[in-house]
Amino acid sequence: MHITFHGAARNVTGSKHLIQLKDGTKILLDCGMFQGLQNADDLNGHFGFRPDTVDCLILSHAHIDHCGLIPRMVAEGFKGTIYCTPPTMNLARILMADSARIQTSDAEYANKHRDRNSQELEVPLYNEEDATAALGLFKVVEYNEEFEITPRVKVLFTDAGHLIGSAAISLKILEDGKETRITFSGDVGRYGDMILKSPQQFPQADYVLLESTYGDSLHKDLKPIENALHDIIQHTCMVRHGKVIIPAFSVGRTQEILYALNALELRGDLPDVPYYVDSPLADQATQVIKDHPETYNKSVKEVMKVDADPFSFKGLRFTQSTEESIALNNDPRPCVIISSSGMAEAGRVRHHIRNNIDKERNTILIVGYCEPSSLGGRLLAGDKVVNIFHEDHDVKAEVKSIKSMSAHGDYEDLLRFMSCQDPAEVKKVFLVHGEYDVQQHFAKKLEAVGFKDVEIPYQHQQVEI
Repeated sequence: MHITFHGAARNVTGSKHLIQLKDGTKILLDCGMFQGLQNADDLNGHFGFRPDTVDCLILSHAHIDHCGLIPRMVAEGFKGTIYCTPPTMNLARILMADSARIQTSDAEYANKHRDRNSQELEVPLYNEEDATAALGLFKVVEYNEEFEITPRVKVLFTDAGHLIGSAAISLKILEDGKETRITFSGDVGRYGDMILKSPQQFPQADYVLLESTYGDSLHKDLKPIENALHDIIQHTCMVRHGKVIIPAFSVGRTQEILYALNALELRGDLPDVPYYVDSPLADQATQVIKDHPETYNKSVKEVMKVDADPFSFKGLRFTQSTEESIALNNDPRPCVIISSSGMAEAGRVRHHIRNNIDKERNTILIVGYCEPSSLGGRLLAGDKVVNIFHEDHDVKAEVKSIKSMSAHGDYEDLLRFMSCQDPAEVKKVFLVHGEYDVQQHFAKKLEAVGFKDVEIPYQHQQVEI
């Protein structure tokens, strides 16, 4: 058999790994959208394989860089089953539909500009009808219940601790009387996450496809997340009378911020300003997360003994309509706006940044990983001028970050995740979902603990196993 790495290969988005067996069976692990890259449009327009030849898809979790191209794949002829956990299906349902709406809206907005300049018009990758059609192929499977996708292939989901429903995928494949064990980590969460349980151990594997986003980093801030949020909001809103704009993914990161702000209220330290979550998707996602308390860790369950809703607090409002979103930009009063996307590459947050980036009293707060060429990445890099909606804007607002707010494990978490494996039995580790220089650094750490064969595949590379 062989594995071909069609995404998240020496970069952190577009997760797609295709396993082809000797009998021709094709199993796709994830079908994610490339985000933030300069050539993302070209990459998203070409899978590197024919979707109508794939037999089934196994989805690790619902983030768009892992599920975002499923509707396009279905539109191009894929008719197989999509396996995932129940929370992943619930989140993918709203995420794929929202992605379709954002693409359509952004294309319409961009085309108003392009029409005037006689440029080629933008076309969405897919629409809401495609997203609905894709959902009809989903089949849910619980954690720790081995299931069969063909007589020769069995699969097990274990909790990866990255997002509700996120799973490491362990396959047992029988060929020529020999069993081969392959595990795809998906995205690995943190041990001691704010909300979720820690990653589970997974069965011994012969081959491991391991994410490596933070393979050279430790998530260690000098102060707790809620304290950092308090100080930034207090200084920006109460002292400088400005706005705090927080690009945050609607699923996972937004709920972590709300949980931290709720903690400030519980201890009496929440600055008295309006707090807006300007993302209809985040509203829906928060409800999905509330519907799955079985995924919470012990700390959250303790909080719920005194606060039935740990994601709500005084002054919080979820905006819905475009008119409400526009009104936030026209309101000069200090406030906190949490809006997607996390890399500031799509959605309403780009409008908020555009309208507030030229005022020194405001703060743009980055709370997660941003691909270096994304708008969020350029702001983190200290660019003094950034392009938003085809116009250059001077960066006068303060740009801050809370580095420890990541749903991805750092290199200590990743090594701990791999500690359930006997390195002598692992024939090869493939590092995916990471920048190449980071992966090179992390490969040495894996080798130091006994994993002797670590490979960093490139885009569309095919490897025989």
